[in-house]
Amino acid sequence: MSPNTLVAGSFRDPAGQVHKWRNRVFRTVLGPGAAAFDAVRATGFLDRLVAEGRLVPFTHVVDKDILQEFPDATCVLEHPRLQAISYPYEWSFRQLKAAALLHLDIALDALGADLVLSDATAYNVQFVGPRPIFIDHLSFRPYRMGEYWAAHQQFCEQFLNPLLLRSQLGIPHNAWFRGSLEGIPSEYLARILPHRARLSFRMNVHVFLPAYFQKGTQRDALGPAAAPRTKGLSRSGFEGLLKQLRRWIAALKPADTNPSLWGDYAEANSYADAETRAKGEVVRSFVATRKPALMLDLGCNSGYYSEIAIEAGAGTVLGFDFDQTSLDKAFQRAIDRDLQFVPLFLDAANPSPSQGWAESEREGFSKRMLGDSVIALAFIHHLAIGKNIPLQQAVSWIVERARSGLIEFVPKSDPTVQAMLKHREDIFPDYTPEAFSACLSRCARIVASKTVSGTGRTIYEFVRED
Repeated sequence: MSPNTLVAGSFRDPAGQVHKWRNRVFRTVLGPGAAAFDAVRATGFLDRLVAEGRLVPFTHVVDKDILQEFPDATCVLEHPRLQAISYPYEWSFRQLKAAALLHLDIALDALGADLVLSDATAYNVQFVGPRPIFIDHLSFRPYRMGEYWAAHQQFCEQFLNPLLLRSQLGIPHNAWFRGSLEGIPSEYLARILPHRARLSFRMNVHVFLPAYFQKGTQRDALGPAAAPRTKGLSRSGFEGLLKQLRRWIAALKPADTNPSLWGDYAEANSYADAETRAKGEVVRSFVATRKPALMLDLGCNSGYYSEIAIEAGAGTVLGFDFDQTSLDKAFQRAIDRDLQFVPLFLDAANPSPSQGWAESEREGFSKRMLGDSVIALAFIHHLAIGKNIPLQQAVSWIVERARSGLIEFVPKSDPTVQAMLKHREDIFPDYTPEAFSACLSRCARIVASKTVSGTGRTIYEFVRED
C-alpha cells in the first residue's frame, strides 16, 4: 500500500488508520484495536448510531483484491466519502457547541451499552449540512467498572474551553485553536477567566482543578488527554459527570452578542429590492445550468445566496465568512431550512494552513476547499481594498477554487467601497472594472457579465479552461 494514501491525521491511533485508495475511503483495524472493535461491533451499538445518522456508515470489506492492499489489517472497513473536511478552528460557536453535544450524547448512550469513548478529540466530528456526525469507529471500547473518564481533559480542552472563551470573555476560539491544535489548555484559560469564575462549582471541576494538575512540566509529562489521579467513578458518577457537562454546554451562549458590521448585511444592505432579486436570479440561473455537486460561497454572510443556490440545484454549499454573527445566522438558516449548507470561518487573507506533524496532519484551506463551482459576491473588494492584496492575486485565488463561478466586482462608486475608503488614502488606482476584467481574463474565460446595481456592481461568470 503506498504510504501516500494514508490520511495524515489518522497516524496517531494504534488501533487503526484511514486510507484513501482509488477515490474510496477505507479504515484498517490493526492488532491493538481488534479485540475492542470486535466487542463493540457485537453489541450492535455502531449499527444503531449509523441508523440514527450520528455515525458515518461503514461496511466490512470482503473483496480479496482490496484486502491484499492492507496486509497488516485484521479487518478493513469502507466508508462513504464526505464532500468536505473541516476542522474545529473553522467552526462557529454554535457548530462547536453542536459537536460537543453530539459527543456527550454518544458518550452517554455508549455508557448505557456498557461502552465508553476512549478519547474526546473534536477532530472526530464532521458536518453534513448543519448536522454533526461522528467519524471514528475505533474510539469505542468496553466499559470497565469504576473507571474514570480518561478523556475528560481532552474534552475540556477541545470542546469546553473554546466555548467558554467566547461565552465568558466574548473571544472567538478560532485563532487560538488554530494556533494550538490540541485545543485551549485549561491552565491558560484559568489565568484569563475573571476571579468570580472561581465561585462556580462547574468551573472549579472542569477548568481550575484540571489547570492545577496540568500546569508546567507536569502537563508535558502527563500528555494533553491525561486526567488527574483519581480513585475512579461509580457508573452513576460517570454518567452524572457527562450529564452535568451536557447541561452546562447546552446553556452556553456567546458573550459578544452586539450587532456586528456585517451580521445584518444580507437583510439590510445597500441594494434595493429589485437589485437584490437581480443578483439572486444571476445565482439561480448559474447554478441551474452548472448543477455543481459542491459549491463554495466566499463571503456567504448569513447564507441568503447559498440557500438560493441549493434551491437551484447545488448539492452541497460550503459557505465562508469571517464575521461571527453572520456565521451563527448562517448555521441557524441551515438548521431551520434543513439545507445541505456548511458555513465555516475564514479570514481569506490568512486561511488555514497545512499544519501539525510534518505540516500535513491538518490540511490547509487550499488543499481541502476545492469545489465544482464558486461564487464570490461582495467579496473581492475586502481583499483588494480591505487587505491591500493585489487585484490579480485576489482574482486568481478565487478562480483556483473551482472551474466555474461568479465574481461580483464592486466599483469605487458604490457606497460600501466609499465607506471603506472614507478614513484612508485611496492607493488603489488600478481598482477599476477594466482592470478587474483584464485580471479575470488572464486566468479564466469570461462567459457573461451582468450589472445588478445602479452604482455599477457587476457579476462576472467565468470558466477556467485548464
